[in-house]
Amino acid sequence: MKIDYYEVLGVTRGCDEKVLKAAFRKLAMQYHPDRNPGDSEAEQRFKEIGEAYEILKDPQKRAAYDRYGHAAFENGGRGASAGFKGGFSDIFEDIFGEMMGTRHRQGDGREHGADISYNMEITLEDAYSGKTMQIRVPTSIVCDSCNGNGAKKGTAPVICKTCHGIGRVRAAQGFFSIERTCLTCHGRGQMIGNPCPECNGQGRTKEERNLSVNIPAGIEDGTRIRLSGEGEAGVRGGPNGDLYIFLSISAHEFFQRDGADLYCHVPISMATAALGGQFEVSTLDGSKTRVKVPEGTQNGKQFRLKKKGMPVLRQQITGDLYIQVAVETPQKLTRRQHELLQEFNEISNHENSPRSHGFFARMKEFFEGMSGD
Repeated sequence: MKIDYYEVLGVTRGCDEKVLKAAFRKLAMQYHPDRNPGDSEAEQRFKEIGEAYEILKDPQKRAAYDRYGHAAFENGGRGASAGFKGGFSDIFEDIFGEMMGTRHRQGDGREHGADISYNMEITLEDAYSGKTMQIRVPTSIVCDSCNGNGAKKGTAPVICKTCHGIGRVRAAQGFFSIERTCLTCHGRGQMIGNPCPECNGQGRTKEERNLSVNIPAGIEDGTRIRLSGEGEAGVRGGPNGDLYIFLSISAHEFFQRDGADLYCHVPISMATAALGGQFEVSTLDGSKTRVKVPEGTQNGKQFRLKKKGMPVLRQQITGDLYIQVAVETPQKLTRRQHELLQEFNEISNHENSPRSHGFFARMKEFFEGMSGD
């Protein structure tokens, strides 16, 4: 007695195509013969999974199965075997191609080179103005001795006799067939009788390369830059991979960045805050700007300098620079300074310090009201 196809895949009858396919992929990878060599139970389970998915993925077959069950495909009905001849092997090639190492192989035995990554740290000034930087990247390059084909000079690779250059062989599994990676040539489709002594038949050698990287103005921390074709050379003349550069911006001594805006904390004296004054700050573009401090400036007051922040990447927009002042309390007073501050404190009134006066007045009123209750 055949098991219900929905139970085979572990899905409900009303599931959509996406859920159905995800369940099939998971189970097919789990029970694939290449992952379970010599396991007859796994092989049988794999056949059942394939048969169930072949029926349920087709809307018409699924509708017939939902109505009549397995009887819909017996006694001359259009059974599962009718569907395997056309697209079943294609389904498995798509799902297992990458796992079996065939997806990135060319028909002539070449393999796509691996992508590589490089971590680069730049300064905030570099991110502000943009810069072209030189880096050295350890990678694989095409072997000069064999020109990338992996064969000793004067010889050439030969077509694999097992798979006839395809890189895959088809094996019968009951009433359907499955394509597997050719074990003789490992999916390359070619064999090398005399490997190149310089690269051991890989068609590539290790080397450090000097590359120029363009850092655009306004780039942000964590940005990834892709350099197409600058990764590792492919095996036996295959196409190069890509180089991915991951940028980080080092902490600045004076500025903190928030998007396109910059922030800077500037300490000022108590006298400057009380009497007013000015100070000069440098900006990332190399210029200097004067900031006027009005009389009675409070601690934490923020001043905005328009268009003195960071440029926005690939846009004609510039952020702002915000200067936040921190009023510094005098330390190590001389006797005379102490006397002057004491005198000032004695003649001060609530108008000189309205916030502190108001705070203590409200607190006093609050607790007196509580004691009165």
